[in-house]
Amino acid sequence: MNPDILHGLAQASLPTSLLSTAVGALLGLVVGMIPGMTISSGIIIVLPLTFVLDPTISIALLLGLYVGGMMGGSFSAILLNIPGTPSASATLVDGHPMAARGEAGKALGVSITAGFAGGMFSFLCLYLIAPSLAEIALRFRAPDLFSLVFFGLTVICGFAARSVVKGLLSAAIGLLIVTVGQDPMMGTARFTFGNTDMLGGIHFLTALIGLFAIPQLIDNLRPGLTGRGSAQPQARFGSLLPRLAELKRMVRPVSIGSLTGAFLGILPGVGGPIAAFISYDYTRKTSRNPEDYGKGALEGVAAPESANNAVTGGALIPMMTLGIPGDPVTAILIGALLVHGLAPGPLLFMERADFAYTVIFSFFWANVFNLIIALAGLRLLVKLLALPKAALMPAIAIFCVIGSYALRNSFFDVQVMFAFGLLGLAMRWIGMPVVPLLLALVLGGQLEEHLRVALTASKGDISVFFTSPFSLLFLCLSAVSIVWPFVSAHRRRRAQSGLEKE
Repeated sequence: MNPDILHGLAQASLPTSLLSTAVGALLGLVVGMIPGMTISSGIIIVLPLTFVLDPTISIALLLGLYVGGMMGGSFSAILLNIPGTPSASATLVDGHPMAARGEAGKALGVSITAGFAGGMFSFLCLYLIAPSLAEIALRFRAPDLFSLVFFGLTVICGFAARSVVKGLLSAAIGLLIVTVGQDPMMGTARFTFGNTDMLGGIHFLTALIGLFAIPQLIDNLRPGLTGRGSAQPQARFGSLLPRLAELKRMVRPVSIGSLTGAFLGILPGVGGPIAAFISYDYTRKTSRNPEDYGKGALEGVAAPESANNAVTGGALIPMMTLGIPGDPVTAILIGALLVHGLAPGPLLFMERADFAYTVIFSFFWANVFNLIIALAGLRLLVKLLALPKAALMPAIAIFCVIGSYALRNSFFDVQVMFAFGLLGLAMRWIGMPVVPLLLALVLGGQLEEHLRVALTASKGDISVFFTSPFSLLFLCLSAVSIVWPFVSAHRRRRAQSGLEKE
């Protein structure tokens, strides 16, 4: 075996490195669970500490926090219906319904298991095929990225199939909100109405907290403050983990999520939310029982969670091989490495291959410790549902306010959070789905930016979207994604009418 690989494994497996990885995973789980606290902000908080630490210990700490944060966001999504991170938004669609019917432990167990599988798959990609995958990702240009984001946006049709008008209206509201702030190309103010606070636009996490946290708080407080959580946690630890039959059911969604997350993680700026929603949508489309999704389907938790954690390894591939950050977290990691005189990129594997493999194996241990710590704390996490509402709900409300304020140190964001809470309540009362609006908020900015860049480069020639093979592929997949829900609904209606005639 290559001596650099053995040296990297030895360095990543030192007791100090393992302890640093475990501490990082624990911090990441906590940061991920707090609404409004991003993984990036958690890493920035601990970043100054790494300046005085050994590079191996520093990268182990930061990678542990990165991986743990991805999983931590799903815990609050499942238990409280409030996604801790944007990537966990797809998990709550089926995760919280499972918790509401008394299967919170099982939902967390599925989340942890699927997340570990996705993380280990992306580790194998990072270790075995990183240069090849990164080379493919580098070929993506603005038209290809536009078509990819548009493909992610077509997932809306799956959520709008039951009420097309309401679903598309929800998405239109989200796209309209995205235009508030500064023009991405010209830098001019748009729809700010003279308010300087609105120049920075509407922060996605502020909207996310308001849309999900405020309606959930009101729903939980409506019966009274004396009750306990909406669903009682399961008592036995064994019942919290997926059984063998359930593990078999998870194979297909985890495979879809891992492949989707690892590949999309390589693309700069794409990130976890797109991977989570695309994997969720296509797992549902290929399911024999698509009508179960949204009501607490086990597969609906496994697919986005495996995608979330697979994105982490995917994002490290361009960072390690090309020096290009795959997401904001890897951009911070590049800065941390530069402080120690280590520049990520092709030269890193040539000049410091031992350290490059130390990073790769530290990512492996981060996934392992993330699994161990998450399972060890599973009992305590499930008991959150049994806490008195009089104690739990005010604490959640305080975290929401602090999280919204901490994003940009602005009370304006707190006001926006409450405004989106009222919007979420109104949408719930009239039966309008929130997920299309959420997806439009996530993808709208990237969609406009890539569209404007592509059209500017081609001088307004739209054929650029159809001449690129990658762009054409994603546009064809988008067409299938738009048509498929309606074809499936038509088939179900025909099958039901046929049964009624018999």
